[in-house]
Amino acid sequence: MDVVKLVETTVNGLGYELVDLERSGRGMLRVFIDKPEGISVDDCQIVSNQLTRLFMVENVDYDRLEVSSPGLDRPLKKEADFSRFAGEKVQLKLRMPLDGRKNFVGMIAGVSDGILQLDVEGSPVTIELSNLDKARLVPTF
Repeated sequence: MDVVKLVETTVNGLGYELVDLERSGRGMLRVFIDKPEGISVDDCQIVSNQLTRLFMVENVDYDRLEVSSPGLDRPLKKEADFSRFAGEKVQLKLRMPLDGRKNFVGMIAGVSDGILQLDVEGSPVTIELSNLDKARLVPTF
């Protein structure tokens, strides 16, 4: 059974987006959810209750479940994430170096067909999404 697909289907059905799912040692399951207007404690409670019932029915093995918002430094995983946050500042870590660098900070200029356009201090940088190790929004205050 694919727990990620199970969780994603359930979370989407409730009107939320599954941002990430982490499994850690000792049976901890962390689920990060989002929606355009942001996540409240009530949203986390709704999803937590639904997933708890689902996991009982589907016999998903876990000890603790944590449901939370992805935070201001939200991870970006899918091409749709980069489209949604176009114009925002992002911090990237690459799998393979590009021009001798693995770390970039810049504004998302656009994304299409798996290619991210990044504006790094006024210079355009093109990065293949398949080369991303990690990508997070950089909060602005």
